[in-house]
Amino acid sequence: MNKRIFSLCALGFVSTLAIAQEKTNAQQDEDIQKLEEVVVSDSRFSLKREHSGKTVIKISQEELQRNQGRSVAEVINTKSGIEINGSRSNAGQNLSYFVRGGNNRQVLVLIDGVQVSDPSQIAMDFDLRLLDLNQIESIEIVKGAASTLYGNRAATAVINITTKSAGKNKIGANFESSIGSNQSSEENDYNLSDFSNRASVNGTLGKFTYLAGFGNQYTNGLSAVIGEEKDPFNRVNSNINLGYTFSDHFSFKVLGYYDKFKADFDSSSPQMDTDDYSESEQFRVAITPEYTYKNGSITLNASYNTIDRDIYSAYPSAYEANSTVVDLFNKYNFSDKFYTIVGLNYIKSEATLGAETDFNMTDPYANVVWVSDFGLNMNVGGRMNNHSDYGSNFTYNLNPSYTLKFTDSYLKFLGSYSTSFIAPTLSQLFGAYGANPDLEPEEDRTLEGGMEYNTDKFRVSGVYFNRYEENFISYTDIGYSNSEEDFTVNGVEIETTVTPIESLIIDANYTFTENRDKVSLRIPKHKVNAGIQYELLKKTNFGLQYQFTGKRLDIQYNPDFTSENVELDAFSLLNFNVNHQFSNKFTVFLNLDNIFNEEYAELVGYTTRGRNIRVGFRLGL
Repeated sequence: MNKRIFSLCALGFVSTLAIAQEKTNAQQDEDIQKLEEVVVSDSRFSLKREHSGKTVIKISQEELQRNQGRSVAEVINTKSGIEINGSRSNAGQNLSYFVRGGNNRQVLVLIDGVQVSDPSQIAMDFDLRLLDLNQIESIEIVKGAASTLYGNRAATAVINITTKSAGKNKIGANFESSIGSNQSSEENDYNLSDFSNRASVNGTLGKFTYLAGFGNQYTNGLSAVIGEEKDPFNRVNSNINLGYTFSDHFSFKVLGYYDKFKADFDSSSPQMDTDDYSESEQFRVAITPEYTYKNGSITLNASYNTIDRDIYSAYPSAYEANSTVVDLFNKYNFSDKFYTIVGLNYIKSEATLGAETDFNMTDPYANVVWVSDFGLNMNVGGRMNNHSDYGSNFTYNLNPSYTLKFTDSYLKFLGSYSTSFIAPTLSQLFGAYGANPDLEPEEDRTLEGGMEYNTDKFRVSGVYFNRYEENFISYTDIGYSNSEEDFTVNGVEIETTVTPIESLIIDANYTFTENRDKVSLRIPKHKVNAGIQYELLKKTNFGLQYQFTGKRLDIQYNPDFTSENVELDAFSLLNFNVNHQFSNKFTVFLNLDNIFNEEYAELVGYTTRGRNIRVGFRLGL
């Protein structure tokens, strides 16, 4: 408790010192930009935040740079409604995505506009461990049912990741490098055991744009389960982004991604240090031709993804999978108040699960956005999912909002009623353990209501959500089946950002999540994130980040092969970061995580990170 009080006092002390400065003209310009911030993911149109019917989370390049040296999962884990279990543990720890009380198979990840997944996984989810934060330009997160626009698995959240693209100069280069410690709270050696490097070149030559990058991370120093043996994590990333503008109306992009990691892990039943490890390798290629015409555009997002996963343990296994995604859509703006999108989304998923397995989906969809002159905004759409095995089902979205606009602020009331579907995975339909080819899709309904108030230096939002699930696919003694029991998750999300002066940003969010119908493992009922960023003389930026995670339930597996639910204690973490810009091209940074060396658990019997330090630099040429 004393550490929590001290952490909050530290945040308050820094903000009090910083507010002593005066507001400048640059601040006023920045305030206007913040008030007119544009979001995309909730409608697939570029809308001012005041016209959006959702409280979209937007993680900018500036915020990502402040978090250099951290993982994608760590950054996302600081946002409201989200708990990424495993993000504070060994670098190779499996990640669980708990958004609004859901799980991995209810979260959809997009990379550069394309749905990504791993058909060989039980949940067919995309593994965020494959990504390097330094290759990402921005992230948008839309919570709630969003299958109308994005299809399968967009039930609790869509994480829309945009990678970096070419700069305007003929040639440019960027280098990022960092080193740090990686130890538990019981160790205080601060041995260098975490290394990360990335290099990229990019530029624009007339109508041709290019970017090529390569990165590597090697992390050692922690055991997966509590023990002495170290379990290293090694990842390589490379990507290429080529574009050509043929005319004012037609452009074409080709993107390629190669991601691979090797992660050592330990036996989970019984828990013990072992020499087990897993390897995951993905190669993706995508094309994006776009034709623009008066008041509209036609775009094709198409990709092909191959996956190889191998597990080396007492129960070895090997998986091969691939997926083909085609999303063809037409956007047409009847006016600056009325936007439409009509599309066709095709996905084929294949995996070797003892035998060759596959299914495909073909989904036509349409969505309409209306922005009125008197404050009423409407986002309405529908999708017809056609699955090669279970048939068809229809999802829809109704998302009205009403905005009261003032001279330098607005007050927005929002609501939505939306549905989504989660198709049974290849493993559940055709896998080696308990497969059931007669499974129906899970169905998810989200009801939301809330408000947002935004001024030139203050934003606050509050949303109540009610999420209802039916046809939930569970694993029992007889294998996979659709549960006859439905359940409901309720919650509240509150976010606020205060910018009293140009050099100071204070933000905080609180999440309450409750599932009364079933036991929710590793999902806190209460979670708080808060942070302060202070810029000194436009060269040096200081930051403090606080996170409180409430009590959770987990399963403990006993040596006699029985199991029981146990309660994990609540914990608080305080992190510090500072970066200094020596020039427009060269920046150094330092991160100090878990300042008070808090001892805590994300999973029963597994190691978490204690106090650790990381230093690095970013160089642009």
